[in-house]
Amino acid sequence: MQIYLLFKSGFISIVGCPNAGKSTLLNLLIGNKLSIISPKVQTTRHRIMGIYNVPEAQLIFLDTPGIIKPKYKLQEHMMQAVDEAIADADVIVLVTGAQAELIPDTDFLNRLNALQTPLIVVFNKIDMLTETVLAEYILQWKNRMPNALCVPVSALHRFNHPMLIKAIVAKLPEHPPYYDADMLTDRTERFIASEYIREEVYSMFHQEVPYSCDIQITAFKTDLKGIHIQGLIIVERESQKGILIGQGGKALKQLGIRARKKLEPFFEKPIHLMLRVKVESDWRNQNQKLKQFGY
Repeated sequence: MQIYLLFKSGFISIVGCPNAGKSTLLNLLIGNKLSIISPKVQTTRHRIMGIYNVPEAQLIFLDTPGIIKPKYKLQEHMMQAVDEAIADADVIVLVTGAQAELIPDTDFLNRLNALQTPLIVVFNKIDMLTETVLAEYILQWKNRMPNALCVPVSALHRFNHPMLIKAIVAKLPEHPPYYDADMLTDRTERFIASEYIREEVYSMFHQEVPYSCDIQITAFKTDLKGIHIQGLIIVERESQKGILIGQGGKALKQLGIRARKKLEPFFEKPIHLMLRVKVESDWRNQNQKLKQFGY
């Protein structure tokens, strides 16, 4: 029987507004691209677990959707994922920035202040601030969140994240590791493939198309030639289907090429990808469809 002397392990929920840099921070902290990234808001739809091990601790990060006021049932499910992550957390990391749109509303901040869970406020994108402005900003947040530890970082430029890791470990409870040391996430390969494809949809298409689509992996098979993936892109309207397919199927073909180039480095195998598009009217507002699609 293995004994873990003073070993720490726990769940760290990463929360904040859309585009605060939560997913970029998660990928930096675990040293692998697990959460997809896009300049568009609401890219993250699910709670994404990423596991990082240091000699004295296991850190289990939970990336979450950005805090918003839900407008349809999909967004309600997204905010439920945030609530569950906060409830499960041993440490909460609130990611924010100097821009007003990256600061959660007062109700959410008051909710965090009322919790007994250790809280760390991470100031991301500090490369955009002068030292004087950053110092003033930290002081404002210390007044706003008096029980929180404030840590400045730049996830994009890989600045100061070792200090953040140390700060998190200091607040974790003593506990044996929850997962094996070689485990990166609890998400399946099918899920990761669907997210990488959806990331390329967000990159290539605009307006309502990315927000109206979902990716379902209908086949995932590995053989000596690599990984064979069949993906179904769900949209809400025929017009969106036409945009995704493009003239003569060119847009869909380009989407497949770009997604494959992203998938191959992650899986470290050749990827054979086939994509189709299907219309499911108003799926974002149907609980049955949302459950079917994994929300």
